[in-house]
Amino acid sequence: MFYQKLSFLIITIFLFVSCSKNDDKGKAYVSNQKAKISVIDLNNFEVVNEIESYGGSPRGIGVSEDGKYLIVANGDDGNIAIIDRISGELNKKVDIGENPEFVRVKDNLAFVSYEPASIGGPPPKPGSQAEKELREKREEEDEQPAQVAVVDIEKGEVIKSIVGGMETEGIEFSSDGSKILVTNEADDNVSVHDIESGELYKTISTIEYGYRPRGIKMSPDGSYYVASIEYGDSLVILDSNFEVIQSVKTGRVPYGIAFSDDGDKLFVALNKDSALEVFDTKTWESIKKIPTGKRCWHFSYTPDRNSMLVACGRSDNIIIIDPNNLEKVSEIPSKGMPWGIVTFPKATGSLD
Repeated sequence: MFYQKLSFLIITIFLFVSCSKNDDKGKAYVSNQKAKISVIDLNNFEVVNEIESYGGSPRGIGVSEDGKYLIVANGDDGNIAIIDRISGELNKKVDIGENPEFVRVKDNLAFVSYEPASIGGPPPKPGSQAEKELREKREEEDEQPAQVAVVDIEKGEVIKSIVGGMETEGIEFSSDGSKILVTNEADDNVSVHDIESGELYKTISTIEYGYRPRGIKMSPDGSYYVASIEYGDSLVILDSNFEVIQSVKTGRVPYGIAFSDDGDKLFVALNKDSALEVFDTKTWESIKKIPTGKRCWHFSYTPDRNSMLVACGRSDNIIIIDPNNLEKVSEIPSKGMPWGIVTFPKATGSLD
């Protein structure tokens, strides 16, 4: 009888632990430009920990496919930190180049944009005399364009670099995985490169639709791509051959973008409108603008797809949105100018 009771107790404990693990909704990781990496428990939407970024001005952030590492771009230090996601301990720093910013992870590789010619701070007004002078200066001095460093995460080393344009910003992969698409904000174009060789495959001008392309995302079915044009208040839609087939007007100053998993909706972060605009991708009509905070650039679904978290740098908070009824639910204070946000288990977002 004793052994029967003991066995029953062991089985009960095992089932409880298993169910508890299965019910765990995961965590979100927020890069704060003036602080550490915030860890948000997605079971209760509370900040439960802070992780060192091991450098200054962390911006771009990604998580390895297996969830073992966080990859953080430290703009002030010209490197990325590969950090053990669970312990928060530094695994390795990898020198990248000046102003590393955007991070995308594919398989065991991290693609990190860096900008040797970046002037830092707010850009000149598009079309202004200051912008014209900056372009002329770059041409005269033959300044180096931005590049995308390809880092082997396990080895902790740069294995190649792909030359982009001036101030490369967003990064996306082609549907077959052979190419990388990058938005070059100071060149007003999207360039497509072969990942294996690094060679330029195609350049798509976006100047007709406005200045400074920023975010870029592939539709879930891989049939088209969308780029946001910051100072054009518009989206540019490219077909599978990287040809512009349509443009769509947005609210003021669009930045990060992401699709719903089924591809029926596109979410667009609007900097100046302090909102997340939602589009019906069948008609490209704007469904709603959901109020957020100030300078909300990046956002992510939670792994269960029941919530969306938006990082708002100038209001020092994370906005929680219900993506089903498109309403703001609540917010989480996050001091230190939050910039990027990713989750594990991995979920759809403007960075992942």
